[in-house]
Amino acid sequence: MGCNARVTMHSDYQLVRLANGAFSIRDRAAGETFHPVIGPRAEAEALYVRPLRVRDRLRCESGEFVIWDVGLGGAANIATVLRAVQDLHGRLRIISFDRTLEGLRFALNHAQDLDYFAGWEEVCSALLEHSSVSVVRSALELAWERHLGDFPVLLGRPEAAAWPKPHAILFDAFSPARNPDMWTASLFARLHGLLDPGRPCMLATYSRSTMLRVSLLLAGFHVGIGGATGEKEETTIAANTGALIDRPLDRRWLGRARRSRSAEPLWTPCYRQAPLSTESWDRLLAHPQFR
Repeated sequence: MGCNARVTMHSDYQLVRLANGAFSIRDRAAGETFHPVIGPRAEAEALYVRPLRVRDRLRCESGEFVIWDVGLGGAANIATVLRAVQDLHGRLRIISFDRTLEGLRFALNHAQDLDYFAGWEEVCSALLEHSSVSVVRSALELAWERHLGDFPVLLGRPEAAAWPKPHAILFDAFSPARNPDMWTASLFARLHGLLDPGRPCMLATYSRSTMLRVSLLLAGFHVGIGGATGEKEETTIAANTGALIDRPLDRRWLGRARRSRSAEPLWTPCYRQAPLSTESWDRLLAHPQFR
């Protein structure tokens, strides 16, 4: 993954230096490194802040701008978002999800090396002790809450319908091979079903797999090509309206998906690879994006 093997160890986490000199965090239990190539801050900017157009959309929002942060981890994604918008006038609500706060705790203990909190350490520390925090910085009003537990379980509970509807979703789960329950067709369908059809919403994620993109399309999203991050020349962007997608997947991609040996969505939380079924192919053809 392009990282040095040892810097600092702490229970299930390890601070590692990447090939470009930046520091990141390795989850030893999961066997995966957060932001493994270009580092936390650079990846968050390239993958989330710019493709989701967070600054412009927050600036233009008259009410609250809502972000769902799926995979809080060490808070690199949200800290980078906060750095990007802290000079703006507006109201920002963040809802973060994760199984544990230990990644955030470890990151705060190594904040100087990680170099992405940039003055937001106190707010992030408060989130360790409280399920929600509120702060006003300059003209930015921030309300931040966190929900602990397995995201698919949380998403399936009745109270999920009462969560503030997002304008943007940062989807940063571990890979399907390690964490298949976070990449099932039913999860993306439920996620799409919780959106407000009248509120344009964008989702960004690091994966560019055909399986993921088919899953998003069959869930009802419009899907396109996201920003480049390090070794990946493209990632994935999705939205509940095609108007938000600058580079939508086209019929040439559709042809490649039909030929792929790993395109069928995960219908159960058990990782496997399979070509498109006839039913999935027919549903793709009927998607408004390809008409």
